[in-house]
Amino acid sequence: MKSLPKRMIAMEFNGAGQPLRQAHRAVKPPAGGNILIEVAACGVCRTDLHVVDGDLQHPKRHVIPGHEVVGRVIAVGPSARHHKIGDRVGVPWLGFTCGRCRYCRRGQENLCERAKFTGYTIDGGYAQYITADARYAFALPDAYSDAEAAPLLCAGLIGYRCWKLVRDAKRLGIYGFGAAAHIVAQLAVYSGQEVYAFTRAGDAAAQQLARELGAVWAGPSDTMPPKPLDGAIIFAPVGSLVPPALAALDKGGTLVLGGIHMSDIPQLPYDLLWGERVMRSVANLTRQDAVEFLALAPRVPIRPHVTTFPLTDANVAIETVRKGGLVGAAVLQMD
Repeated sequence: MKSLPKRMIAMEFNGAGQPLRQAHRAVKPPAGGNILIEVAACGVCRTDLHVVDGDLQHPKRHVIPGHEVVGRVIAVGPSARHHKIGDRVGVPWLGFTCGRCRYCRRGQENLCERAKFTGYTIDGGYAQYITADARYAFALPDAYSDAEAAPLLCAGLIGYRCWKLVRDAKRLGIYGFGAAAHIVAQLAVYSGQEVYAFTRAGDAAAQQLARELGAVWAGPSDTMPPKPLDGAIIFAPVGSLVPPALAALDKGGTLVLGGIHMSDIPQLPYDLLWGERVMRSVANLTRQDAVEFLALAPRVPIRPHVTTFPLTDANVAIETVRKGGLVGAAVLQMD
């Protein structure tokens, strides 16, 4: 086995509202059930913005963000059983669960009381190397390049978990047509649903992509769709979208809130919820979600649209995502 690197370049959190700082970190051999991965690509997710901006409280001190990590195993801890050196794996947001709390025992590990999250409470993939629990790293379909595979690990997985709650909707609305939405739209069209895409006002590029992916309608988020929706997902972290999304739902429809953070939801009249409409959130993901989705993605086939940036341009990538300056997903790609 070739010798392991001693040092790596990483982009680390430097306080809420501050740009990420380039740092040199030590690289240590993996212990216990962990694996050491040489990172090839890491997606830039809107959740990373919530970490950088301080919306998510109490991150690990000087945490390395990034939870859409693609790379190859270069070392295996003594008790790791799931992967071998050379395997290509993906590391998602959920990085550890206890297996013992009341949620884990009833099959809801996404709600684990002692969960650890990649790029938030444990170091993530904005770096040349990452150490991960082997149980929470997943084999990736060969159909995808490293950059294409990266957004599958959060935009795809969280999108899939949201979509499962409205998979029976004939007419599905998607609010906020970014990384997750452009993946879910492909999944919904493949499943025979009519997709209605809601974007920022004037975002012609996102609306055009939605139509190219099979949406039957695309328009601004403050516009009512031409037909009542049976289900809807809000990916944009904008609470003011909840009332118009509920207003667009037919009776008995379900509205899913797919973000980990959202601005305050304004007061709304009961009439918008009445008629057995349902509003619910989605939190994190489970390992079973990953197994299911990564098997399904190449069958659709889902084709992520990605724009790549070098690792040291992480701050540029974050600002591009913040401003809605690209269509699809942003991905950091290592040299």
